[in-house]
Amino acid sequence: MIDRYTREEIKKIWNLEQKFQYYLEVEVAVCEAYSKLGLVPKENLENIKKSASFTIEKIDEVEREVRHDVIAFLTVINESVGKDNAKFIHMGLTSSDVIDTAFALQIKDSSSIILKDLDELISVVKEKAFEYKNTICIGRSHGVHAEVMTFGFKLLNWLDELERVKKSFEVSLEELLVGQISGPVGTYSNLPIEVETLTCEILGLKPARISTQIISRDRHAKFMSELALIASLIEKYATEIRHLQKTEVREVEEGFGKNQKGSSAMPHKKNPVLCENLCGLSRVVRSNMMTAFENINLWHERDISHSSAERIIFPDSLILVDFMLNRFTGVIKDLVVHDDNMLKNAELYGGIVFSQKVLLKLIEKGYTREDAYRIVQKHALNALNGGNFKQGLISEQILNNEEIDECFSTKDYLHNIEKIFERF
Repeated sequence: MIDRYTREEIKKIWNLEQKFQYYLEVEVAVCEAYSKLGLVPKENLENIKKSASFTIEKIDEVEREVRHDVIAFLTVINESVGKDNAKFIHMGLTSSDVIDTAFALQIKDSSSIILKDLDELISVVKEKAFEYKNTICIGRSHGVHAEVMTFGFKLLNWLDELERVKKSFEVSLEELLVGQISGPVGTYSNLPIEVETLTCEILGLKPARISTQIISRDRHAKFMSELALIASLIEKYATEIRHLQKTEVREVEEGFGKNQKGSSAMPHKKNPVLCENLCGLSRVVRSNMMTAFENINLWHERDISHSSAERIIFPDSLILVDFMLNRFTGVIKDLVVHDDNMLKNAELYGGIVFSQKVLLKLIEKGYTREDAYRIVQKHALNALNGGNFKQGLISEQILNNEEIDECFSTKDYLHNIEKIFERF
């Protein structure tokens, strides 16, 4: 039975209370940076660390009046630490210093979960690829039978893609893990520039080389494109499984529980519902990516047209990709492989997929390529219309039994499989 995956850990990162907790982490780190520079007494810093607190109810109450979430947050924090300590909080900062730096922390913590998910999926796909390294199946181009390959080879290609997307995701994440403590329009007009460096060091971020009150959104767009790429790869694999589960193909199937039912009307149904679900979700992630690209274009040094969209697209996309990776890992773990049907499908119509071997054998025997192609194509097309490719060639008496057997052997098709797997 495929488990229903619920991922509470990543959801928690994006809930309202945790968002303000990240804000508080940034504010405290700034105070600590000031203290390292001798501008906030250590006693006040310790008081702030010990006393600073908030409740969502109090923030909501203040926000209804001031209509500014960061000001409401600061008002509540200042009340909690007392007047003597409050004067050191948010010194020289603007709201976006807190928002964008905290945003980077949310993305950082979420991405650590995504990376764990990718590692698990990569491990499972690799295991399955080696398990089915020599399991013969048919390769298809244009959706039509091409030549024989192995099911493990198919999965090995997925492994290669997943390993590459993990690397590119890490690169985009590294570029996004920057903070800013630079004040209005990013000129450090009311705070020492060293505060930013020290704050980012405390938080495990890099300081942005330059910021204009916000961190440029090209970084975020690139990161979102990597999430969309992960989702698109999952969709690709899910689509493949959906095709291979068709009744007339039936080479693989999603795991099906003992008491599971596929249709309210048709008891025979076993549908690839998990993979269909994943294909639908990938569309959502890609559409969110487009919004991230729209967010690059802001007025002058900043506006907040990006903010409202980001509050939706980032938590939604990260939660979705986390869900998708876990769901697809479950699909691969529980995948039912019908290797007998794979072999049967490879031998359909008297083995027409061996046509190139026959073509090359006839050329080797002295036929022109054009004549050889005409002969082979005639028998292949006849086979598709009810004949038998191998029997048709035998009836031509242009190849002896040994040559026929050589052409219809899978050995030559698969002799490099081991070498390809050695690369992994």
